[in-house]
Amino acid sequence: MTRPLLEVRGLKTWYRIGGKGFLRRKAVLKAVDGISFDVKGGEVLGLVGESGCGKSTVGRTLTHLEKATGGSVVFDGRDILKMSPAEFRPLRRQIQMIFQDPFASLNPRLRIERTLSEPLFVHKLCRDRAEARERIAGMLELVGMDPGAMRRYPHEFSGGQRQRIGIARAMILAPRLVIADEAVSALDVSIQAQVLNLIKKLQQDSGVSMLFISHDLGVVRHVSDRVAVMVGGKIVETGDRQRIFDAPGHEYTRRLLASVPRIAAGGA
Repeated sequence: MTRPLLEVRGLKTWYRIGGKGFLRRKAVLKAVDGISFDVKGGEVLGLVGESGCGKSTVGRTLTHLEKATGGSVVFDGRDILKMSPAEFRPLRRQIQMIFQDPFASLNPRLRIERTLSEPLFVHKLCRDRAEARERIAGMLELVGMDPGAMRRYPHEFSGGQRQRIGIARAMILAPRLVIADEAVSALDVSIQAQVLNLIKKLQQDSGVSMLFISHDLGVVRHVSDRVAVMVGGKIVETGDRQRIFDAPGHEYTRRLLASVPRIAAGGA
């Protein structure tokens, strides 16, 4: 039996809050509280739940942007939670993230060429600027952008275009795992479907594994092979996409599905 690319066991990310002032007790916020799941090679696992349930913290913990409190995260046979920042740095090429906010995730002072070329040089994937430009031009075309975009700054693009650039930045390193954190939620509804279809096509063409984090059940249904449902820092149900949507086993999943707006037939 093939081992999953990513194996998460008992992951906890807790935060101490309060404690200031005389005799005030510190409280613990259990943002992620002992969750377990796998992501197989070439698979898209949708992690879905309402805002504040801890799902974005999961993505940030997996990429070392947040410090785990406990558990293990085994990527390709190695527990990345036990790694120091220096030990984890080479793995950043293999584990990439698409962030929610396309306006905050790009450095406004850097041209797109610099934004996309820096990771190529950090990971020694290009010998010189000419080779980097060629690779960037090809990647921009893959995400539906004109190669000339590399000479421009982030403020010259719309939100949808910026997110395409963010996707290009994640994919240009040919990662093995991409964590997409609410990757379309900040976009206009008219643009969401275009960007979602782009993510799906790139994933299918490249075979990259993906953890797709979203509060939107329709989005998760469109892109995922399997679905994990999260509430209050815990995963309450995991299963194949069809089974989760057609025959949910947990009460919270049923309530989540029931809350999805439906257009009534024969309306005014």
